[in-house]
Amino acid sequence: MRWSLLIPLLLGSPLWAADWDVPNRAGAINETLAQAADGDTLRLSPGIYTETLVLDRPVTIDGQGQATIDGQGEGSVITVTGPGVTVRGLTVIGSGSSHDGIDSGIQLTKTAKAPVVEDNVLLGNLYGVDIHGARDSIVRGNRIEGRQDQRMNDRGNGVYVWNAPGSVVDSNDIRYGRDGIFVNSSKKNTFTGNLFRDLRFAVHYMYADDSVVSDNVSIGNDLGYAVMFTTNVKVADNVSIGDREHGVMLNYANKSEITGNVVIGAKEKCTFLYNSNKNEFTDNWFEGCGIGIHFTAGSERNRIVGNAFIGNRTQVKYVSTKWVEWSEEERGNYWSDFAAYDVDGDGIADAPYRPNDSMDHVLWTQPAAKLLLGSPAVQLVRWSQSAFPALLPGGVMDSNPLMQAPEPPAMKKVPHDG
Repeated sequence: MRWSLLIPLLLGSPLWAADWDVPNRAGAINETLAQAADGDTLRLSPGIYTETLVLDRPVTIDGQGQATIDGQGEGSVITVTGPGVTVRGLTVIGSGSSHDGIDSGIQLTKTAKAPVVEDNVLLGNLYGVDIHGARDSIVRGNRIEGRQDQRMNDRGNGVYVWNAPGSVVDSNDIRYGRDGIFVNSSKKNTFTGNLFRDLRFAVHYMYADDSVVSDNVSIGNDLGYAVMFTTNVKVADNVSIGDREHGVMLNYANKSEITGNVVIGAKEKCTFLYNSNKNEFTDNWFEGCGIGIHFTAGSERNRIVGNAFIGNRTQVKYVSTKWVEWSEEERGNYWSDFAAYDVDGDGIADAPYRPNDSMDHVLWTQPAAKLLLGSPAVQLVRWSQSAFPALLPGGVMDSNPLMQAPEPPAMKKVPHDG
């Protein structure tokens, strides 16, 4: 037997894969699918096809960038139930409007093994791509625009991932709808290089351990990257620009790594931790937010080293009666509001930095006290604490502040004038 025939047999691949040219008429895709064999490719002619598809065996549907499939408002436009399916080069429109059925442009079910959805345009569907139990799915290079005809919370997500370990969502442009990527109960996923705009959350993570969120850009969403009820997630080299609430939020998220991210201009908080413990924050850039970083609800034993806090209205909000050290091995963080000096020129300030005093604690717990900010009594308390640090009530202390702000590589993805 010739090796050219033996190798496909050993790999379980079809010996002779055929290409089918599909004419542009109603029902033509399903008619051709009925004749095609495993491994065949259907190349669609330019134009609009008004039909829905169920792909139950290994085939490739290639729209060649010129074909549109319109589901005409009924269910999911394309449903993948079989292994080894590729959907590429299509424009997909016209899903139904049922959240119960998760009506989608493309739906990948739990019997779909390693499907590939690439280089498509999905417009105005309730959900863009639903990865519903399909292990090792790849969704890459797609442009997904959700609905705008409903309240944001009533819309579907750009990509919805449920119980689909090993899935990769890469280099997609996702806009409108509810959340860019919503993940629920799915482990060991990778989300990289995506662009998110005009959404509620760019990435919304729940019960999704052992995953990676990296090299994404979130612009003008309600919230950038939300990690909830999750352990061991790496959130690295992402950018959040002008997200309205928070750039990065951890809620009951533990033992995770948040590194190399850039958050600029979040109106409320660059980073917010709620009951999140044993996380590592290193080499991030937090700039121009209402609060640089806020810890609450017992968030403890988090490592905060090598970050840059630039021009935030409040650099740190952390209420505690004990001191928490934010430096290690003689390296801390950079603080733009710290008038530091470095006599020996080693790049480390010669005095510790304490971002908060007792008046900050009073203002956080009793907001009405802001009326007294300009009073001589308040100014006297603050002067006394700055002159005699032993009077401070506890909180964050950085014993080795950096003299220069380390700029993470993700800053290259931030738009600059000129």
